Amino acid sequence: MFGDLTFMAAGHMCCGVAGDELVARIGPARAAEAVAEPHVRLCDVTGRPMKSMVTAAPADLGNAEALKSWVDAALAFVETLPRKG
Repeated sequence: MFGDLTFMAAGHMCCGVAGDELVARIGPARAAEAVAEPHVRLCDVTGRPMKSMVTAAPADLGNAEALKSWVDAALAFVETLPRKG
C-alpha cells in the first residue's frame, strides 16, 4: 500500500514504513489524540487523510521504547478487528 514495508496482523494492515517514517494503524480515537504530539500526523497517501492511521517522523522514534509503543498501539487496535483469512 505504501510502496515500502508493511506488517500485517490477523489479516489486517498493522504498521509499516514509508520512506523513513513509521505508519501505524491505531484507530480513529487514538489517532485523533496522537496528532497533537510533535512529529505525528494523519497518514495521507492518497490525498485524503486516513482517520485511523498516523505517520510518525523519525524524530518521534528516537529509541526502541518509542517505536515499541507505536507498534503496540497498532497491534492493540488491529486485535479489535475481526480476523481475516
